[in-house]
Amino acid sequence: MNIKIALFALAILIPSHCMAAETGIASVYSYGRTANGERVSPGALTAAHRTLPFGTRVRVTHRRTGRSVVVRINDRGPQTRGRVIDLTPAAANALGFDGLATVILEVVGH
Repeated sequence: MNIKIALFALAILIPSHCMAAETGIASVYSYGRTANGERVSPGALTAAHRTLPFGTRVRVTHRRTGRSVVVRINDRGPQTRGRVIDLTPAAANALGFDGLATVILEVVGH
């Protein structure tokens, strides 16, 4: 019985984005300033996500090729409906795409 209570409490305390992978469309961006004040660096492994906290590390896996890369969230976006993450050109290149791709997101740390 105590185990059930502990698991229930844990489920309430952990944000849902930490418990399950998110799947959707990734796009590429490489201009301007980020929401946390940094300049977008096309060569960095960074990304924009609507809700994940700045500094969160996310493994992004290209569904078609299976290639993955870990990026740091430092911006808000994407602004286009139906997309789950904006990646820098370096991150997209590591995954093997340069436009749009279907990806799986997994939070790996902060």
